Amino acid sequence: MSILDLARPEIRAIQPYSSARMEASGGQVLLNANESAWAPAGDDGAGCNRYPEPQPAALIERLAALYGVRREQLLVGRGSDEAIDLLVRAFCRAGEDAILIQPPTFGMYAVCARIQNAAVIEVPLADDFRLDVEVVLAAVTPAVKLVFVCTPNNPTGQRIPRADIVRLAQALAGRALLVVDEAYVEFSEDDSVAGLIDRHDNLAVLRTLSKAWALAGARIGCLLANPEVITLLRRIMPPYPLPLPCVAAALAALTPAGQARAQEHLAIVRAQRRSMAEAMQRLPGVRAVLPSHANFLAVRFDDAGAVYQRLLAAGIVVRDVRRYPNLGDALRITIGSPDENDRVLSVLKTTATGGRGLAVGSASGEGI
Repeated sequence: MSILDLARPEIRAIQPYSSARMEASGGQVLLNANESAWAPAGDDGAGCNRYPEPQPAALIERLAALYGVRREQLLVGRGSDEAIDLLVRAFCRAGEDAILIQPPTFGMYAVCARIQNAAVIEVPLADDFRLDVEVVLAAVTPAVKLVFVCTPNNPTGQRIPRADIVRLAQALAGRALLVVDEAYVEFSEDDSVAGLIDRHDNLAVLRTLSKAWALAGARIGCLLANPEVITLLRRIMPPYPLPLPCVAAALAALTPAGQARAQEHLAIVRAQRRSMAEAMQRLPGVRAVLPSHANFLAVRFDDAGAVYQRLLAAGIVVRDVRRYPNLGDALRITIGSPDENDRVLSVLKTTATGGRGLAVGSASGEGI
């Protein structure tokens, strides 16, 4: 059985749009795309009068090397959100098929499914936010075409053991595509599961340059998967997803100097995450700080709503995740710069002590 047997038959049969840039083939006089012959004004406009490559070769090569996959196993687009949307549209028939998720988790999986009118089967994580493989597999019906797993998970920060990913991939073979979202894997101690793609043709992995690579504004994300899946999704992907300035920013970030800079910042975030967790755990009004392998902390409060409002009044915006299952008392706090983290702790100390202050240390203390 081919993995494409799980995809919508009408998508498998579709004739993809042939873009003008794909037809260029090295031509020197480009008169096939109705572009302007003149570059726009400004130093940043060079080349912008021409459509970009649909899948920029230089960026594909660099990302494939970064993630340890072959070029034909990689699709690059506008953040991993676009890959999620493409997967749902390619594999889920409206009103018939479904995805499976384990809340609390990233909300875009369900949003993309509901836009497609695909059902969303929810198998909540355990009270300690573990994923129970057997419970997940028991919920997989013939309608389920995609099973999403986020590790480290957003918004809780816990990681899914590699052995559980392997068990899911094996058990879902011929039944569903397992999509592992590794948006935060660089902040953990775990290796990517992308190396398992050659062994499991129903495994797909989402990666992004938005987090660890500081390119959220450039919107560069990847899907790593079986080449047949990549080819299928390229059929329904818009022809020019990546603007030239975004490609240039990504290529600059992935140079040796850019990679060294990213590693420095990753070390700071990991150390700050540890210091922030330790400091907040000593604060009155904090029920618990969930263990995190991402660049954020999920924190339980006695009165999360009041804490959220006090932080907002101090000019600090955190994520209110109280609507998520089993997180009715929690806020998600991104690990920022040392100064930003100290500002958060300062507000929390003042809130906890009625303005008297509390000696709990700072995120930028000794050892950072």
